[in-house]
Amino acid sequence: MNAMATHEGSVIAIRGSVVDIRFTEDIPPIFTILTAGGRNEIIIEVQSMLSARDVRGIALTPTQGLARGSTVRNTGNRLQAPVGTAVLSRMFNVFGEPIDHGPKPEGIEWKSVHQQPPSLTHRSAQSEIFETGIKIIDVLAPLERGGKAGLFGGAGVGKTVLLTEVIHNIVGQQKGVSIFCGIGERCREGEELYNTMKEAGVLPHMTMVFGQMNEPPGSRFRVGFTALTMAEYFREQEHKDVLLLIDNIFRYIQAGMEVSGMLGLMPSRLGYQPTLATELAQLEERISNTEHGAITSIQAVYVPADDLTDPAAVHTFAHLSASIVLSRKRASEGLYPAIDPLESGSKMATPGIVGERHYRIAQEIRSTLAQYEELKDIIAMMGLEQLSAMDQMTVRRARQLERFLTQPFFTTEQFSGIAGKFVSLDDALDGCEQILRDTFADTPEQSFYMIGTIAEVHNKTEPSKTT
Repeated sequence: MNAMATHEGSVIAIRGSVVDIRFTEDIPPIFTILTAGGRNEIIIEVQSMLSARDVRGIALTPTQGLARGSTVRNTGNRLQAPVGTAVLSRMFNVFGEPIDHGPKPEGIEWKSVHQQPPSLTHRSAQSEIFETGIKIIDVLAPLERGGKAGLFGGAGVGKTVLLTEVIHNIVGQQKGVSIFCGIGERCREGEELYNTMKEAGVLPHMTMVFGQMNEPPGSRFRVGFTALTMAEYFREQEHKDVLLLIDNIFRYIQAGMEVSGMLGLMPSRLGYQPTLATELAQLEERISNTEHGAITSIQAVYVPADDLTDPAAVHTFAHLSASIVLSRKRASEGLYPAIDPLESGSKMATPGIVGERHYRIAQEIRSTLAQYEELKDIIAMMGLEQLSAMDQMTVRRARQLERFLTQPFFTTEQFSGIAGKFVSLDDALDGCEQILRDTFADTPEQSFYMIGTIAEVHNKTEPSKTT
């Protein structure tokens, strides 16, 4: 965007964020960045051609002060994002400008945000598990390295804490890079997340990109591509694994719907843009693993009116390899992380990928917890003592499993006073298997609450055995 203007045009119409511009020559191609205004520069991206001389663009900044006849400069460039190690520990907007009150980063390159997804020949066809160190995710809904996971949850159930912990674990254990992309975020949420990451000590290995809720839809529609371009640099040039967190992918779709409506396109079902599938695929298909590294994405997904048949949810589901559902009921019971083990699932949880033992243990856990759910009504009406010995055994296993699948987080140490735990997949499977095999039949269920590996139960019970 710093290139010399190749030609100038003039504004012929303004409708909100939509600006029509006339050029007498050198008409700019699609996605070219145009600038207008003086001190408060207005940035416009070309979206369509109206005639041999007229183009229609979407303003990525507020259009206050722009008038018919205003001069518009053609930069000759597309929207660009800063890439390089200097972007780490910083917070940027859609234009790659720092918004954390720090100095401009030095030693960075600028790269167009409009890139093609990796070709099939450069993609890695091998399916690998992306280990998070969080027991319930790794055992029941394993993430895919280079895959996309949807995180479904409302306010107050621990969504941000869970995202923070995943960032902490990949930075601390796998020496990777994390990029957080806030699409349509509230200003307060962005500031809180920045301070949380700073206090947790993960900011030096992280970059944050925000398109705030009060910004024009064009800005919110492009901020995901800015973050993705940064992620692609670390994957291709630095050969690192990248964790890309997006909150919220629905707001990206919503911004596209606003842009589409302002451009005058005919809406499809429920008012969504006719290009919904294409626009979502342009973002999602760039999130993949290649021979150089992988971009693994965890995306918060809002489901309108809890309707899973909504077009936004349907098209998002098609791209996800894992779904993690947060339960308000589990949060109220103090079972953190408040992930619903029966609603959550992963395409990776097959014998061919995770192995026969992992698959068998996961299926046994689901079966035990499902039986417990069915027995809860009987227990509430008649009491646990009225169940058969077999059912009582199932209930005991289920309650021990529920508590073993809780876990103290590093990012909540200062609030809970409990040291955080990173639990390997093997340790998590061993613990679940021992519970299912009744190794701890006489152990109180509270001994399993907020621990790391199953060895901690042995440590808790050993003193009582010697007395």
